[in-house]
Amino acid sequence: MEKLGSMMEYRLKTFTGWMGRSGNGSLEELLNDACDTLVLWPWVTVLWYGGLGLVLSYGLYLFYYQVLVWKRDLTDIGYNHILDAARIGKSDRTRVDTINRARRLRKIGDRLPPPYPNGWFSVLESENLTRGEAKSVDCLGQNLVVFRTEAGEVNVLDAYCPHLGANLGVGGIVRGDCIECPFHHWSFSGQDGQCTNIPYSKSGTVPKVARLRKWRSLEVNGFIFVWHHVDPEVEPWTINVVQEIEDGRWVYYGKNEFLVNCHIQDVPENGADVAHLSAVHGPNMISGSDIRYSRPAWADFGMHSWFASWKAPEEGEPMHIAKMDLVHSFRIFNKFEMGKIDVRAYQIGPGYVQLMMNTSMGPFVVLQTVTPIEPLVQKVIHRFYAPRSMWNAIFQKFAILAESIMFERDMMVWNHKQFIDNPLLIKEDRLIKSYRKWYSQFYSENSMSFTMAKEKLDW
Repeated sequence: MEKLGSMMEYRLKTFTGWMGRSGNGSLEELLNDACDTLVLWPWVTVLWYGGLGLVLSYGLYLFYYQVLVWKRDLTDIGYNHILDAARIGKSDRTRVDTINRARRLRKIGDRLPPPYPNGWFSVLESENLTRGEAKSVDCLGQNLVVFRTEAGEVNVLDAYCPHLGANLGVGGIVRGDCIECPFHHWSFSGQDGQCTNIPYSKSGTVPKVARLRKWRSLEVNGFIFVWHHVDPEVEPWTINVVQEIEDGRWVYYGKNEFLVNCHIQDVPENGADVAHLSAVHGPNMISGSDIRYSRPAWADFGMHSWFASWKAPEEGEPMHIAKMDLVHSFRIFNKFEMGKIDVRAYQIGPGYVQLMMNTSMGPFVVLQTVTPIEPLVQKVIHRFYAPRSMWNAIFQKFAILAESIMFERDMMVWNHKQFIDNPLLIKEDRLIKSYRKWYSQFYSENSMSFTMAKEKLDW
């Protein structure tokens, strides 16, 4: 018994040591402390699991509501072969200079079409312009100021004040439905671009010629568009509205955004170039976006299957809208089909596409905008919308990832290809010829030539 008591006392002392005590108390004190610990232990357990549950719940909340943004700059995609050959790492100071040198040495082709077609083009995403905010936007060979009044209305004007040339998008203040120049506080109406006030004018008169160009704009489905046309008398066409987005039934799950080094016509031409789908987008998505390594043997267990057709508008249909039908599926060992998606794409003018998707789990939509920032630099954005559900919280983020990888494969081609005005086509490429004939309607006799646009940038 005496030996047993000694063993119990030793174990209790050890237990007390674990609890941060010195272990010098009597056996009775040690027993009392042990009992207190046993009483508190359930509460510690409750607090521990409760805290863990709160953390997991918050993580789930973020996953459910947080949007996914995949963004790549002009030099991020398609130049690793040059960097690898020169043994230049991502953090090397010469990285951007090396890529820009390659861009200058690239032969872009002869007889390029005008770089800025006619049509509606996205200049900003709605979420990036708050009430009372003004932003400078450079695109389509223009410098614009885009501002939102406190009432929520969006206006787009030429950026430079006719007084002494200050950029109203850099420090300009929104006051009422006007924007105030940061240099001398001249105010210009967002309704027509007319100057409404010169604060230091003693006569109080404003010259009638003190006026900025007012651009037609439209805000719909998360984008702010401007109408760009070299012939001012041409009326803009109506942009199709996805009502499920506009009335809030479908929610925004995220986007990708890219700067691409190519002519604007190259990007939507992919819709008619159905032969490239198997070559570029057939290899397994998990093999990545670098087309040098996108066909490894280990990834052959699964391949993407594509069936596509492109169609110009028929008689009686709006001439500015072309259609593409596409069926995508993923095939395991070329036998088992899964992940089937039916796509109807509407190419609305030169710079806007609505991709209506149908899956076994429900519908969703991807909106693509292509905006020329420079003659051979395009900003491409895809925004993803679907009904709010846990399934879509998972699937839409996967879709953004998958679409981004596939788009980056195209970028590796676009960033280095020539534009060939009269390409060598075979019978199976007939849709490309149809596409180019349809797209030519967005160029006018007065459209700025590629050479002139380049000279304006290179002065």
